[in-house]
Amino acid sequence: MSTDTTLSQAHAHAHDHGHHDAGANKIFGFWIYLMSDCIIFACLFATYAVLVNGTAGGPTGKDIFELPFVLVETFLLLFSSITYGMAVIAMNNNNQSKVLTWLALTFLFGAGFIGMEIYEFHKLIAEGYGPDRSGFLSAFFTLVGTHGLHVTSGLIWMAVMMYQVSRRGLTSTNRTRLMCLSLFWHFLDVVWICVFSVVYLMGAM
Repeated sequence: MSTDTTLSQAHAHAHDHGHHDAGANKIFGFWIYLMSDCIIFACLFATYAVLVNGTAGGPTGKDIFELPFVLVETFLLLFSSITYGMAVIAMNNNNQSKVLTWLALTFLFGAGFIGMEIYEFHKLIAEGYGPDRSGFLSAFFTLVGTHGLHVTSGLIWMAVMMYQVSRRGLTSTNRTRLMCLSLFWHFLDVVWICVFSVVYLMGAM
């Protein structure tokens, strides 16, 4: 009986160790994906830098950007990054209900950000300042829109994770997925700070 118990414990330890290694490998692989995403955004920033003065007689950033509005957008995304951090802390404390609560708050902040971005795009296009107006506006819509698509993807992923956690709990698989989503969400926060600084702040000067 003692031998069987020892073997069972050894098997359980090996099984847990295997899960840990698999999770670590997935997170490492996700880091590699984020590096490839960095290249995409770097190309978009470079394109914007080349075309920012190509207004074709149309408006410049100073004419169309509303910094107070964009500042609210920025704070929504910054707050969503904080609330996601709280969700990770709750996950490490094995508190499923708090994980779901913080994820829901993060989702609301992210959805508010996307809603404001859609409103901004609609307003600009309605005023005749769409992406076909000039090279500057094409680069602007592409860069900001690509970031917005990433945030939207993150929100869909977050909604799926809330469903998975509520149904299956904080399993090792869900923990790994939540950590990958955490990396993705914080990465988008950093990218937005660059967008806010390079596009909006410098453009409004």
